[in-house]
Amino acid sequence: MYNYSQVNSREERTTIKNNSRTRLNGEIRYPEVRVIGSDGEQLGIMSSRDAQLLAKEQGVDLVEIAANANPPVVKIIDWGKYQYQKMKEEAKNRKKAREKQSELKQMKIGLKISDNDLNIKVRKMRAFLDDGDRVKIMIVFKGREMAHKELGTDLLNRVLGLLGDDVITEGKQQMSGRNLSVQVRRK
Repeated sequence: MYNYSQVNSREERTTIKNNSRTRLNGEIRYPEVRVIGSDGEQLGIMSSRDAQLLAKEQGVDLVEIAANANPPVVKIIDWGKYQYQKMKEEAKNRKKAREKQSELKQMKIGLKISDNDLNIKVRKMRAFLDDGDRVKIMIVFKGREMAHKELGTDLLNRVLGLLGDDVITEGKQQMSGRNLSVQVRRK
């Protein structure tokens, strides 16, 4: 965000405000612009005044597309339609970005877990995996359970068996402190 208190004159503030948004019709003042028609065809390079007259003849707006290009690119299109297309494209990009992000969910399991509780946790892990997330399964050792690490390995293998064949383990099982863990994801 720009700090307006640093700008001295009113003219500079209006220039800054206008530069931050898309210019339309009379706001486009360049000696030459590259004009794109409403169908997407190249109409060539002409003065911005000629481009404005051409847009006015067609009953639509002249919209600045790329101000930094040489010469700047403008398009003859209905402003409302342009805004709608731009909004749809941004929404589509946000949706793609959300889809690509897979979270790492964590599921902690104690060695003395009952069969029913284990089945509930496995069902929850499947739901996470179906949503596209990765799951870190942690077997937590308490007290003297550290003396029987093979029980933790057996439990972890049992959980992986319950998850099914369409699950891939990322890396190997790791012992860190009092936790035995492995990360899994969907094939």
